[in-house]
Amino acid sequence: MSAQQSTTIAGYTFGNADTPPSPVSLEDLNLLKATVLFGDADVQALKQAGEVLRDQTDAVLDVWYGFVGANPHLLAYFSKNGTPDANYLTAVRARFGQWIHDLCNRPFDQTWLNYQQEIALRHHTAKKNQTDGANASPIVHFRYIVAFIVPLTATIKPFLAKKGHSAEDVEAMHAAWFKALTLTAILWSYPYINHGEF
Repeated sequence: MSAQQSTTIAGYTFGNADTPPSPVSLEDLNLLKATVLFGDADVQALKQAGEVLRDQTDAVLDVWYGFVGANPHLLAYFSKNGTPDANYLTAVRARFGQWIHDLCNRPFDQTWLNYQQEIALRHHTAKKNQTDGANASPIVHFRYIVAFIVPLTATIKPFLAKKGHSAEDVEAMHAAWFKALTLTAILWSYPYINHGEF
């Protein structure tokens, strides 16, 4: 999935001029990157991961959606009164695939930071369901923002190993993914935290 293809994804607003700036500064982001040990080598490993995952995106999403679908407490976030919103699941899937591409290939600059805040708001009561006019749970509870780090890290490794890279390269890509995913989860937690406590 390329950046050019991303322009056709409904609700994908990365880089839009009207996206409000993130309340997290670039200085804060750099300190977070230092804290999770994310450095230049990880940037390169993530780009390599992006190439490896480029033609496997649908297969990755199949695994992730299978995991959500097999866990009613997770599927509930795409549902209302026990009934999944199929249109919502489909719309989110397209953006989720683009998120894989963005995480691996986009620079973690102001534009990227701003969009992480937008995604954060879409998980929170502030904007949940609004992008797609969905009829589903009004919030993704904070605990699952954090908990998802584990399955999204554990399940990506087999895909990173499918293109014949050395074990060392696979480990580097996997470590970079884990760090970048952790950064993302931290940023997505912002709306859930009391003002001044993030």
